[in-house]
Amino acid sequence: MNQFNFYANKPSENYHKVDMGLFASIMLLWGLGIFTLFVCTQNYAMRVFDNDAFYFVKRQLICSAVGFVLFGGFVLVDMNLTRKMIGLIVILAFVLCILTFIPPLGIEKNGARRWLRMPAGFTFQPSELVKFALVLFLANYFDKQERLENPDDKNVFPCVAVFFVFVLIVLGQKDFSTSVFITGIGILMFVVSGAKLMWLFPFSLLAIPSILLMIVLEPYRLRRVIGWVQPDQFASGVNYQSLAAKRAITAGGIWGNGIGSGLQRINSIPEVQSDYIFAGWTESMGLVGVLLYFAALVFFAYRGYRTALQCKDRFTAYASFGCVSVIFLQSVINTMVVCGLLPSTGIQLPFFSMGGSSIIVTLAMCGFILNASRCEEIVEKNNEIDEISIESLSYL
Repeated sequence: MNQFNFYANKPSENYHKVDMGLFASIMLLWGLGIFTLFVCTQNYAMRVFDNDAFYFVKRQLICSAVGFVLFGGFVLVDMNLTRKMIGLIVILAFVLCILTFIPPLGIEKNGARRWLRMPAGFTFQPSELVKFALVLFLANYFDKQERLENPDDKNVFPCVAVFFVFVLIVLGQKDFSTSVFITGIGILMFVVSGAKLMWLFPFSLLAIPSILLMIVLEPYRLRRVIGWVQPDQFASGVNYQSLAAKRAITAGGIWGNGIGSGLQRINSIPEVQSDYIFAGWTESMGLVGVLLYFAALVFFAYRGYRTALQCKDRFTAYASFGCVSVIFLQSVINTMVVCGLLPSTGIQLPFFSMGGSSIIVTLAMCGFILNASRCEEIVEKNNEIDEISIESLSYL
């Protein structure tokens, strides 16, 4: 069987207008995230930051401004120039990751070295940049491999080596959940590029036992898994946030408790502005708010994957597919953790969780996806999109 291609084989015109539906979904998700921080973090900010109720909102807006600069840059810059910059982006991500291990620059918290000191009290988490850098690197590498006419010249080992170097560095930062997430994104990129799945079998034989071993060797990871299986265990420890989040979700009901003083449950969630911000959104907006969020997220994913599937350039298609997957899968994983469907992780909720690194990189990836939508081959005739050649996937 032949290879699965995310690009059209026939020539087409380049459309110079971005996908406004995709743009609207990005702005909606960002706006909902800022609104959620405004609603859910005022009490906590008042207690911790000298009565500054809007501390988290202001910092998120500052980081969003930086993110929108990158967003605009990736939207406007020619895709060929972006491709030429991939080497610099990968090197930058690597250097920043290494700097986290240098004490004057890196910040150690609870035994983990994931952050770099930045001016004005800000921090940066290089592993967020690694997600974007690896997606661009893998997309570029796979496209170059496809251009080789001689099958004997094709080689995935340099690509795998670079990929695992980043995974090991992030793991060395004691960021287990992010390293596993990056691994999953890498495997997904391999699959959609048409790599034979037989290569995944020996990898799985090594990866799965390694993940289980790393969970068992770290007591706090093992406690998280046990707490997930037995929710009543560690109720005052690793399960405290999870149980508090469940109470907040239940308190939201159908219509939610609004944005006023009725939000009581989220006050018991430590650092609600971070990984468990979705519980605050659920308590304030209820089931209706949850449906609104998932409608916006699914619409974003639909428009993003549609861009990837219909883009005529292989690199742009692979990279936009990877960027959409990073944002969408992170969102799904985070909400599942908050609802108790997965063990607690450090995966943030894109657009919502307070974190300068996350919002900056997320907006940069969205700019890339939006730029890719300008290259779509979307020509509608009689309300039907022209047929796009998609060959079947080779599994063996």
